[in-house]
Parts: sequence; structure tokens; C-alpha cells
Amino acid sequence: MSKTTQKRAHIHIGWIIGLSLFPVAVVFVCLAIGRLPISPKDVFLVFRDFFAGTLEKTTASATVLNIRLPRLLTALVVGAGLSAAGCAFQSLFANPLATPDTVGVASGASFGAALGILLGLGTIGTQGMSFVMGIVAVALTWLAGSGRHKNLNSIVLSGIMIGSLFSALVSLVKFTADSESELPAITYFLMGSFASPSYQKLLIGLIPITIGVVTLMLLRWRLNLLPMSEEEARSAGVNLKTLRIVTLVAATLVTSSCIALCGQVGWIELLVPHMCRMKFKNDHRILLPVCLSVGAGFMSIVDTAARSMTAAEIPVSVLTAIVGAPFFIYLMRKKGGWQL
Repeated sequence: MSKTTQKRAHIHIGWIIGLSLFPVAVVFVCLAIGRLPISPKDVFLVFRDFFAGTLEKTTASATVLNIRLPRLLTALVVGAGLSAAGCAFQSLFANPLATPDTVGVASGASFGAALGILLGLGTIGTQGMSFVMGIVAVALTWLAGSGRHKNLNSIVLSGIMIGSLFSALVSLVKFTADSESELPAITYFLMGSFASPSYQKLLIGLIPITIGVVTLMLLRWRLNLLPMSEEEARSAGVNLKTLRIVTLVAATLVTSSCIALCGQVGWIELLVPHMCRMKFKNDHRILLPVCLSVGAGFMSIVDTAARSMTAAEIPVSVLTAIVGAPFFIYLMRKKGGWQL
């Protein structure tokens, strides 16, 4: 191995190690930031006392462990999950603009959440309804695109139609909802928020997200074959149709569960995979873990800014769009376009 190759390998490993530690460092810093400032030293002491079993009930400990930590953990999980799902969808459709809404899952999950709030199902019921409707939307997309000449283009077109259908159903729910209580709750939820942190909510959402992400991680080297033709994949010993179905199901499971946890948060699933591909190219053995790490840290930073910038909390999707759109344009201009 030449010295140049060795140097590049060392730089590559350094990037991977640094990005692996990135979410941990972000969480530690973000725990100290808020309208009630807590020094990093106090944050460290809270965790030290907690693990030592000598924790006292103070304002700092209650704020860190009961309010900020579950919120940040939820942001970590959602950011990592959406980034991994976005990476999978972009590879699945061989399109840098592919997102979970390409197959209607985001619109379906949003409709489920809005319907759950309208029916007064409570937090857990709303999460469950959102998850179920996300799965239903993808199933309808698959059935609608499963004609005689089914291909990825027909599925994309079906996804656009199904997404529009569920978006219309969301509008219908809003029109039906009570304008004093239900409508504000639906509107605020759909804009994305981590304002109601709960370890119970996190645990319920974490199970399907973990299943989906672990599935994608186990298949990550095979994801490199998704843009290939049937013949090329067959020569590599891979059933491309089965691989596409498993990838679609896993990414849908992750996306619908994330939306059920915090509402519809845009740009993460588009921006983070695109940004990571520009540095680590298209090898999913490295790309997917990097997307998980960067997405988790990025979402934590955005949520901390959303709850700290003003007295009234800013919806997360507003900040992700404000940050994401200009940065995405900058990346595209710097790269001169991008192809999968």
C-alpha cells in the first residue's frame, strides 16, 4: 500500500471516529443549553451522582434528567432514523431527491396522527394510528404501482398520488376539527416538535425504529446494488426484487415511527444523506453508519435551537427548512450537481 493510500485511509478512519463521537458530544453540550442555563460541570455532576446512586432532587437534576435528556434522546433517535431512511430511499430509487414522501409514507403517517388527535386517542393511541397509516400508505402505493409493467417509476408516480390523497385527508381532518382545541394541536404536531418528552413515548417508538435501522445496517453492503439492473444484481447473487421490498419495508417502518414520535420533520432525510455522500461517496458500508451519526447530532442541535432561541418554542420543521434549504443549495452549487 502506498504512502498516499495509507494517509487517505488514516484520514478516513479519523473522520469515522470523530463522527461516531459527534452525537455524544452534542448531547452533553445541549444538556447545558436552555432558558435555564446549567453549566457543563453541573451536568457532569448530575450524571455522576445518578450512576453512583447519590443523586439529590434539585432543579438541575430534574431539568437534565426529566426534561432535557428524554427530549434529546428522542431527537437523536428521530434524526438517526430519518437520515438512515432517507439514505435507503435515495438508493432504492437511484434519485438524490427521493424522500419518505416519495412513497406516501410521510403523508400517511401525518394523517394517522391528525386522526388520532381528532378522535382523542391520547399520546400512545395517536402514535399507533400514525404508524399504522404510514404502513397503509406504502401498501396502497405498492398495490397501485403493481400493474403489468411495474417498475420504480410506476411506484414513484403511485406514491405521489397516494401522498396527495392523504394530504387531502389531513386537510379534511383539520376542517372537521374543533378550532379551539383540536385544530391547534393537529397543526402544531404536524409542524414537528419534541415539546412533550417522555421515556415511555421514546421506548414505544424506539422498538420499530431499531428494528428498521438494524435491518438496513445488516443489508448495508447490499444497498450498493440497488441502483443496478436486475441482470447485474443477479450476477452478484442478489435477488433485487426481494432486496427492494425489504429495504422499502424497513425504511417505511423507521419513517412512520419517527413521525409518530414527533410529527413531520422535513429536510433531515434529504439533506443529511446528500451531505454525507459528498464526503464518503456511495459505499453504504460506511455511508449508512455515518448518516446515522450525523443525522442524530444535527437533529439534536436543531431541537436545542428550537427550544432556546425564543420564549415561544419554534417548530422543528421550520428551523430544518430555514437551515436546510440554503445549505442544500450551497452544497449543490459547490458540487456542481450530484448523481447517485
